[in-house]
Amino acid sequence: HVQLMESGGGSVQTGGSLKLSCAASEDIPNYCAMGWYRQAPGKEREFVSRISTRDTTTYAESVEGRFTISRDNTKNTVYLQMNTLKTEDTAIYYCAAFTWNVHWDCRPDNWGQGTQVTVSS
Repeated sequence: HVQLMESGGGSVQTGGSLKLSCAASEDIPNYCAMGWYRQAPGKEREFVSRISTRDTTTYAESVEGRFTISRDNTKNTVYLQMNTLKTEDTAIYYCAAFTWNVHWDCRPDNWGQGTQVTVSS
């Protein structure tokens, strides 16, 4: 399985920005998509964003217009630029590598250890 290492988390005030990085141990084009999920205290892990091998991007409604996902295949790295951060963005952010399942759905299958993002008012 691919090893995913997130970095870039930290503490910021509301309205601030952070850029997360996810470095993969394998060529990321091998995976049908790369993406980000997050888990806030006491809540389920939720989808944030994903980017396909064709650079098609998808965002959760809660981050649309504020977050931007991108990828650099030469560095096997995926990024999440987070702007206009809100307190409700506080969570552990996980990088995910997606693979095709038996139903030909592109689903998250490999996970990083996560990086903490804390937004305070």
